Amino acid sequence: MDDKSLIADLDRLAVVLAKQKPAYEPGSKQDYHALTLGFYENEIIRRTDPKGRSIGQFFQEEIATPLGLDFYIRLPEEIPNSMLATTRQPKFNLSAIFTLPLSVFIEAINPRSAFRRSLVGSLFPLDKERIYARNFEVPSGGGVGTARAIAHAYSVFATGGKELGLKKETLQQLMAPPVPPLQGFPKHSPRFSLGFFKPSPENPFGHPSSFGAQGTGGSFGFADPKSKIGYGYVLNGMGTYITDPRDIALRKAMYHSISEAEPINEN
Repeated sequence: MDDKSLIADLDRLAVVLAKQKPAYEPGSKQDYHALTLGFYENEIIRRTDPKGRSIGQFFQEEIATPLGLDFYIRLPEEIPNSMLATTRQPKFNLSAIFTLPLSVFIEAINPRSAFRRSLVGSLFPLDKERIYARNFEVPSGGGVGTARAIAHAYSVFATGGKELGLKKETLQQLMAPPVPPLQGFPKHSPRFSLGFFKPSPENPFGHPSSFGAQGTGGSFGFADPKSKIGYGYVLNGMGTYITDPRDIALRKAMYHSISEAEPINEN
């Protein structure tokens, strides 16, 4: 079965996802769902939304359109290729050993590792011209949009969410501390809560109440409710850094512009 035809058919994809068996005992370790996380989230949306919308439709109608965002989880046909930036894929060669923690580098080049297998095909929405292909909803890897749109969306969450009718309880849960990592996890392991990255000493960003997500190649977006800031960083020359040095410099400049120093998280 062709992977693209499967992903284009959400009903068939749901059956395939439901048949997947855990690679190990749930709760015994943490691994990376590079693409499948978005597909599972899509099925939750489809089954709980009264209109039965996909995650791409839900995002467009409930978030992107009300906020006027140039961001899509399924690129519409009316947007021409001339408006889209081309991308250069990251190269996981020996030079990456200088930009990645050694344990991550070993996992990335090992074809049998769960981490490597989760990344294989993660850039499949790209066509031969390195322009994102259309007609595919890939929530964890096929979003197309601008840094301004990412920052705007997160800024709404960082300032109370009135524009989207968000409840205070929802925002408090997003601002809560991360789920503690399981014993024996590598030091670099990211902290998570409700599907978002949370700040940690190894991966600091914003204040401890911040939440967001990093993307393959160095992109990053997050909300900082304490500073009331939404942040978005995207790049078409994808690297192999866990956190892109240019992103770090940009964040420092941003906080400096509001007379704040980005805090060092200790949670």
